[in-house]
Amino acid sequence: MSKGRVMGIDFGTRHIGVALSDELWITASGFETVNWNGEDDSWALDRIATIVKEKNVSVIVLGKPSRTDGTVSETEKKAVVFGEKLTELTGIKPVMKDERYTTVIASRMLHDTNIKSKKQKKIIDQVAAEIIVREYLEAAR
Repeated sequence: MSKGRVMGIDFGTRHIGVALSDELWITASGFETVNWNGEDDSWALDRIATIVKEKNVSVIVLGKPSRTDGTVSETEKKAVVFGEKLTELTGIKPVMKDERYTTVIASRMLHDTNIKSKKQKKIIDQVAAEIIVREYLEAAR
């Protein structure tokens, strides 16, 4: 019996990385990078809500871009608002997950695989979202 998929979101003010688990919650992989202008999030929200419906997502894990000193950044505030709007659209309340170092880890992973930097820029947010999903799956086991 399927649990549905876990969606990980690496929130950024220009690019939003999206990753999905399989329906058995064993693996995770990058799915898409949603680009937006940092101001009007309606297109990005609609796109993510469509993915939620099409891919049978049951859990959304939204990366919370916290500062290392613990203070709340403008990006973190935008991520929280984005999560609230996503709840309204999908009926799924995102689990907020500290994602301070996911992009750094993703960058190192991509560098170690010798992927050219031009390609890295296109997928780094997806890889960061994949890390968010994997960490969630590991904690759920």
